[in-house]
Amino acid sequence: MAVAAYASLVSLTDVLDNVQHPARRHRLHLDKEQIQSLHQKVVFLQHFLELHSQRISPEMEDLARELAVAADEADDIIDFHMVNQLLERSQDKDHHMAALSSFRQDIDKIIKKIDSITEKLMMVKEERVDIQEHPPIVSASMGSNAPSSRDKNTMVGFDERLLQVVDELTRDEYDLRILPIVGMGGIGKTTLAQNVFDHPYIINRFDIRIWFTISQQYSVREDLLKYLINDKKIQASAADELDLTKLGECFHKLLFGKRYLIVLDDLWSIKAWEDFKMSFPDNSNRSRILVTTRLLDVARPLGFDNHYFTMTILDNDQSWNLLCQKTFARKSCPYPELEEIGRNIARCCYGLPLAIVVIGGLLAKSNHTREYWEFVAKNVTSFVNSGDDDHCLKILSLSYNSLPIYLKPCFLYMRVFPEDDWIEASKLIELWISEGFLKLLGGKSMKEAAKECLKDLADRNLIFIRKWTRSGKIKECGIHDILRELCFRESKRENLIRVPKAHKIPLSILNDGDVCFQCGHWVNRHNKIHLQEVGVGSQSIMVASTLVCEACNNMYQNLNKLRWVKVFKLGNDESHVTCPLHTKLSYVKVELSGWFEENRTLIIPGTISLLWNLQILDLSYLQTVSLSEIWEMPKLRHFHFGGRFPDVLKGQDFTILKNLSTIKIGEFCCSKEVVKRIPNLRKLRVGMWLPGDCSVAQFNKLESLSLCCGTSDLDFPTSLKKLSLWDCEIPWEKMTIIGSSLPNLEVLKLNNACVGPEWSPNDGEFLQLKVLVIWSEELEHWGAEDIHFPNLHGLYLELMDELKEIPLSIGDIYTLQSIHLLGCSVSAMNSAVQIVKDQKEKGNENLQVYVDWKQVDEEQVFLDSDEE
Repeated sequence: MAVAAYASLVSLTDVLDNVQHPARRHRLHLDKEQIQSLHQKVVFLQHFLELHSQRISPEMEDLARELAVAADEADDIIDFHMVNQLLERSQDKDHHMAALSSFRQDIDKIIKKIDSITEKLMMVKEERVDIQEHPPIVSASMGSNAPSSRDKNTMVGFDERLLQVVDELTRDEYDLRILPIVGMGGIGKTTLAQNVFDHPYIINRFDIRIWFTISQQYSVREDLLKYLINDKKIQASAADELDLTKLGECFHKLLFGKRYLIVLDDLWSIKAWEDFKMSFPDNSNRSRILVTTRLLDVARPLGFDNHYFTMTILDNDQSWNLLCQKTFARKSCPYPELEEIGRNIARCCYGLPLAIVVIGGLLAKSNHTREYWEFVAKNVTSFVNSGDDDHCLKILSLSYNSLPIYLKPCFLYMRVFPEDDWIEASKLIELWISEGFLKLLGGKSMKEAAKECLKDLADRNLIFIRKWTRSGKIKECGIHDILRELCFRESKRENLIRVPKAHKIPLSILNDGDVCFQCGHWVNRHNKIHLQEVGVGSQSIMVASTLVCEACNNMYQNLNKLRWVKVFKLGNDESHVTCPLHTKLSYVKVELSGWFEENRTLIIPGTISLLWNLQILDLSYLQTVSLSEIWEMPKLRHFHFGGRFPDVLKGQDFTILKNLSTIKIGEFCCSKEVVKRIPNLRKLRVGMWLPGDCSVAQFNKLESLSLCCGTSDLDFPTSLKKLSLWDCEIPWEKMTIIGSSLPNLEVLKLNNACVGPEWSPNDGEFLQLKVLVIWSEELEHWGAEDIHFPNLHGLYLELMDELKEIPLSIGDIYTLQSIHLLGCSVSAMNSAVQIVKDQKEKGNENLQVYVDWKQVDEEQVFLDSDEE
């Protein structure tokens, strides 16, 4: 329970900070010194657990369990008094004194409990801990030997197998054929398939390549729908009108006549194949389907003439080579004194790549001492010799146990995501913060701390990177299903997530009473929780019982202890349906649903301000509600709303939203009062900029800005690092204003933002620009040279039918790594080929050029359709 206790203490620290927020002082009645005393005691216990988390004795584990209970009780008490006092509008002095006395007495009881636990913890002697059961204390090694987190698909021992699969998929048999890859979990089937999928010969061989991750829980309709929407073959708004038959027809039409490669990753049954196969036409043109599965009974009947590839475990030398690659980012061990121990570690990983990769991540993050490596070797050996089938999980748990305690809640939280999910890094970071898992260190923001945690888990190979942003940051990640199983096991043992702090609300929940209020899945009516009403006396806000599915009921064991309030009301002339939310929520998102009736209106009563811990409010799809209540939410960090940003009302308390860093809004009118109240805005996305008495330049800490719809005002803050413009009708010659006035600009996206046939950049502009994205229907001549974008890393040209050519000297930019063309003119594509040829003649083999997602070489020639 040490991890759960630590997570609860960190979360409680954030709650105590919120209680003491200056904006609340005039509304609350509390003993400030008492709250500060409790805060100090909680911080001390956090530090204690950080120091002793690797050597927790049974006695300390029992005390940690008591500590988690006490922290939760403190959270409940504070929430009770906070909500009641915010709800109460009485000006009666006696009432205020009674509220203060009650709050003080309850906090005093908590302090006494925590003091008692702390005293017992201090009496537990560390000498009682069996050192043999716990690793020696080591510090993280951050030297050059640590492998890059980008290196996630190392193919040690499978090079020959890769070539065999590529050869099999590119043979001349014209009929549609299926090639299964079979092997145990963690043996590298998906890694092999990914390397095949991205092999240059495969890319050039097939007209279209599509990857589906199937898993045990799959939906053919959802998989087909997701691909067709992402590929812009259908509109998301039309999704609910298409049943599986129609979607299958759309997909069949998409593939018809094309030579395609389909990957079905992690197939668990023949039925799953039967469900998908009707959408895949046999074009008799050498199309192929690649399947990965753990089950021989699935692989054998699918393969042509029962032919399939079997993944075998690595031999000792291959295991050692992979361990070196993941530990030292090289093919050999630079420390001779560690080689014998290291080879023993590799040998005891059972030849399973996943286990070797994770252990390699563990060793890479430690000091390379003989003592620590002997500890790892001893534990890995004992797991393999245990005689059960759980040795792989035990090996992986060694890496989990060696995590710093502040990383453990973040890792265990991965259990809340579905199997094989593509997890948005930004979303994961916000959820970690909302759950209260992170604390401020060394002057860093919560977001910076979360990004470091994400990178650390990736470097340890406990999560893997699925996708990078154009600027080289983690965009999407995932977790192997075996490691996810480890998260399930450990989080259940720890009883980590007892209260859901994040809540997504599909509007369908407001329409139907047979779905879980938390996750939106269908439930039986006997799974019901009874909601406690919020408030006292005449100010009570009554809420009814609601339904919860079995999975959420098991995960969140304290649901019945929560207090609830009506926040959203969906109504029309005939009826109203309410959605209760509990008062501890810090993340609320309303999601659009196809079942939502447009004639119904979503109403947000003033009681939303009772969600006093709210940090993220995402109402991106809503436009018609009034939200002046956000000025009563001092903890708010992110606000997304499809309507107009609320102005400050007359007489409204002057609350400065110092934490508000991100706004995504439909309409924004920049007034002086608004600028004063959001001084730390970092990211702003606006659909329509309305005239006001201030310009966007007044936000002098803004780093990312996205503007849509015509603007002639190019007065931007010099702090900008990323600028995205949509449909702004800016003459190309005015781009010099942006290039010369934004010295920190690293990413520039021009999405049909400029007008005119010619752009001639000037020297001394865009000096720090790393990523340039241009979509223009008018640009014909681009007079750019290498000196105009001296630090450019990636160039993306999209839907540029009129562009005559890409200047040849663009290839001479020393930092340039890739050029991407999508839907551009034939002459532009041929100029890209010329750049490849020119650079290879100059000895530059690193520049990669892609046309319509396919890599090109210097021999390629593109022809107009009439020339073909």
